Amino acid sequence: MTFSAWFQCIAGCAGRWSLTEIRYRCPTCGELLEVAHDLAALRAAHDGAGWRALFDARWRGPAFPDASGVWGKREVVAPHVRPEHIVTAAEGGSALLPVPGYARALGLGDVRVKQCGVSHTGSFKDLGMTVLVSTVKQMIADGAAIRAIACASTGDTSAALAAYGAAAGVPTVVILPAGKISTAQLVQPLANGALVLALDTDFDGCMAIVQELAEKEGVYLANSMNSLRLEGQKTVAMEIAQQLGWELPDWVVIPGGNLGNVSALEAGFRTMIELGMIDRAPRICVAQAANASPLYQAYRRGFASFAPVPAQTTLASAIQIGNPVSWKKAVRALERTDGVVAAASEAELADAAGRADRYGLFTCPHTGVALAALEQLTAAGTIAAGSRVVVVSTASGLKFADFKIGYHEARLAAVAAPRWRNQPVAVAARYADVRDALWRGLDAAA
Repeated sequence: MTFSAWFQCIAGCAGRWSLTEIRYRCPTCGELLEVAHDLAALRAAHDGAGWRALFDARWRGPAFPDASGVWGKREVVAPHVRPEHIVTAAEGGSALLPVPGYARALGLGDVRVKQCGVSHTGSFKDLGMTVLVSTVKQMIADGAAIRAIACASTGDTSAALAAYGAAAGVPTVVILPAGKISTAQLVQPLANGALVLALDTDFDGCMAIVQELAEKEGVYLANSMNSLRLEGQKTVAMEIAQQLGWELPDWVVIPGGNLGNVSALEAGFRTMIELGMIDRAPRICVAQAANASPLYQAYRRGFASFAPVPAQTTLASAIQIGNPVSWKKAVRALERTDGVVAAASEAELADAAGRADRYGLFTCPHTGVALAALEQLTAAGTIAAGSRVVVVSTASGLKFADFKIGYHEARLAAVAAPRWRNQPVAVAARYADVRDALWRGLDAAA
């Protein structure tokens, strides 16, 4: 069967626009767009059991492009992209890792971590970038005058854009705040040949400039205000359901910065409900760093108003965003899922990451924000004892080695007394001294 999808206004204005048209906002009201699918055609092709069976049969399959968790669900993600233009790095299909010891420590029935950082460039951004870059590659092949793809970034978006752009043979431009991303994140777009422009501003300043460039200079915008990105990222929700045998957790906790990911998550659950694959969505918690928490401030006001805030420095640098473009989509997603918003201090996020690592993880600071929110909500009873919870880990901890080292060496200025600090023990190279140090250490840990 032939399936179709299109852009439409999130505020309900009339109009549909092709997904291969360069458009980011509604021409009538200026609101963001979203991608809508022909649900009638999708329902005619399969019932809910049929879609589940199809996706299960394709799971990380050997046939192109089924090795990708995104393109294995292509009919409900990007039916407009022709196979010859798909640019994929086998993204998605990441582990849903049980952490039973951590769950017991919190008094929860089950805690699992969706390891989205186990991906080609080390973050969930790959899931959206494969759709966006594939679309641009097709647009260029069809004659569109796109000279480059550009993004503002605090790290992970730039890495994904540069890698997929390089694979597609499309020039990429990265605009980032100077000195505000990790070395590991900076080297990724440099290695992939992107033009990297470091600006003396924060992410919000970079975002304003890249939007102006997209409007005036003809570069194609790759940030999450482009809804194509969110279509790939919604497969996180689908994978969670699939990996749990098409059962749903009670809660999903996800870090929030520019806030595209939470609306993508809700869209994934909603798509599955509309196709009869599941019968409910879990409640969603958006976790923000307290130093950059405009959505949390709005949540405390009952979403009666939303106001940008000056984003203060946070260890969770990728979500150090005070003026998120997708806040309206995020509010809608939370309202649809009876969701909540939490904020974590620097010490809370660092200690939550350190605590979870003791159960076998190696968490980035943004995942630490989500874990801190989980601990807050569990302590308050908002997340009930015995609940099943999935925490979305958005990036690899290996990209934030400075954060991990700083925590264990007690060098993080915002974390005065790291609770889970661990250091090597200097011991003389004599058996008796090593034996004594061994037993002292094991007894202390018991």
